[in-house]
Amino acid sequence: MTTAALFTLLFGCMLLGMPIALALGLSSITTILLFSHDSLASIALKLFESLSEHYTLLAIPFFILSSSFLSTGGVAKRIIRFAMSLVGHIQGGLAMASVMACMIFAAVSGSSPATVAAIGSIVIVGMVKAGYPESLAAGIIANAGTLGILIPPSIVMLVYAAATEVSAARMFMAGFIPGLMMGLMLMIVIYFVAKYKKIPALPWKGFSEILASGFSAFGGLMLIIIVLGSIYGGIASPTEAAAVSAVYAFAVAIWGYRDIGPLRNEPWKKEGESTGSMVFRNLKMMTIAIPQCFTDREVNKVVLDASKVSIMLLFIIANAMLFAHVLTTERIPHHIAHMIVTWGLSPWMFLIVVNLLLLAAGNFMEPSAILLIMAPILFPIAVKLGIDPIHLGIIMVVNMEIGMLTPPVGLNLFVISGVTGHSIGWAIKSALPWLCVLLVFLMIITYVPQVSLFLPELLDKIQGY
Repeated sequence: MTTAALFTLLFGCMLLGMPIALALGLSSITTILLFSHDSLASIALKLFESLSEHYTLLAIPFFILSSSFLSTGGVAKRIIRFAMSLVGHIQGGLAMASVMACMIFAAVSGSSPATVAAIGSIVIVGMVKAGYPESLAAGIIANAGTLGILIPPSIVMLVYAAATEVSAARMFMAGFIPGLMMGLMLMIVIYFVAKYKKIPALPWKGFSEILASGFSAFGGLMLIIIVLGSIYGGIASPTEAAAVSAVYAFAVAIWGYRDIGPLRNEPWKKEGESTGSMVFRNLKMMTIAIPQCFTDREVNKVVLDASKVSIMLLFIIANAMLFAHVLTTERIPHHIAHMIVTWGLSPWMFLIVVNLLLLAAGNFMEPSAILLIMAPILFPIAVKLGIDPIHLGIIMVVNMEIGMLTPPVGLNLFVISGVTGHSIGWAIKSALPWLCVLLVFLMIITYVPQVSLFLPELLDKIQGY
């Protein structure tokens, strides 16, 4: 009775067009008041505890702020140039470079829509000028942008870790090989499509361009080393690494690349200036710029936009944790797990059910909300069937990637529509052929668990020694 009431209220509110956060909170509170023996005081307590007890969740605002500084600054342009210097000379190389740029930017942003917006706004126009059909260019970027939630650090992975109490560091490690594998699959398909459509390759610019573009993009690439190196080196937790990434991204965007802020377009060295004078002048300007950053319009806008996204996401998480609290106190996951186990489903059959359920949910809900609702239900069942929680997490994340590309709530589709100026229907048609690659990838991830578990298990063995 309680289970039916909870889910009926939830889906009823969503069908009425209520925001997902309010639907989660209202259905949970109503169920507690009418059908549960839980006290009303537990509502306020759980809302507070959901964000104060889960230390990992503190990483989310920091990663969002870091992503905002990098997306606003010129990091994306420099990463694209570096990727083009590596693979641009291959047939279909510009599209491959775009996929590679998405992979690199995903590793510094942790967000799929941010990856699509930052990379797509630059490369789609360039691909069209190089002879690519605009629909092909948009479809590639929409799909490659989903790597933003698979390649670590990933905000969605942090949400799963908070919902299931698994290690965020192990989730990050598990996303490496699948992320590289998906990017490689897209690049292989691009190569054959480019051959078929006779799309020309870019001229080879030599190793000097690789070195020059690599040096130019070094400030952004260093963020990957700082974040992941500090986590896996045992120097910092994911939350501490996220805080460092936000400070570093701020420094790179304002003082390093000088794309935004009070030092915007100020050259590092003026013509005829000696090295000593250059160093002294830059140190003086950077010192003066520190208080000016607090009043700079561009910097304030970046912080404000990041704050809005963080508040929205954390509000969803708080209400979803309240929803999970009702599930737990009423032992709903336990009853569902017992029911499914009595059906005699084998692990592979259960994973089919999981994928179908998540693919359907991805059409209508935001990824973080899906994880927070589904993870507490699916997690105990997977454990009983002997499925590794980390493997389940990667399966769920890949399903969330596909959900980014399926209407009516596919976030990447809306970003592509905004970037290109075309309708959402055009964006769906552009992304649809490439979605087949993701579905094949999902099958591989689901039924070859070692793709996800190889690196976490290797790390465990190394730490064991």
